[in-house]
Amino acid sequence: MEFSPNTIVPLIQLAISPVILISGEGAFLLMLTNRMGRVVDRTRILAGTLRKAQDEERQHVDSQLVIMWRRAGLLRRAVTLCGLSMTTACCLVLFILLDALLAQTFPILLVALFGLAVLLLGAALITFLRDIYVALDALNIEVAQVRAESAP
Repeated sequence: MEFSPNTIVPLIQLAISPVILISGEGAFLLMLTNRMGRVVDRTRILAGTLRKAQDEERQHVDSQLVIMWRRAGLLRRAVTLCGLSMTTACCLVLFILLDALLAQTFPILLVALFGLAVLLLGAALITFLRDIYVALDALNIEVAQVRAESAP
């Protein structure tokens, strides 16, 4: 392969697309880990409350803990899927560069890696949306509990 601006610039442009994907996924991963931290903190508070709870309050706190555990699992899955998508995108960049440097063509592999990265990201987003719905269910239970306690 001849190394000149005419050959290197298109290669860099081609390799930039997955890097942009990785950058966006990094922001998404940061948000997911922040949510996970909040779930962990809330779970610790609920666990402390459960230790001191009276019989009538125990069931409510226990149901909240079950939801927190479910949310933690969803977020763990979303983080894993996002991380795998980022890793796949990194492999894509590597194979784009190898494709150019070795004068080999890997078109099926490149398409497959890009498709896999996007599918994994989509799965992470769907799992994140499931967490949002579970969080809203938990909020609904909390609101119902407060309303029941304050009803005359």
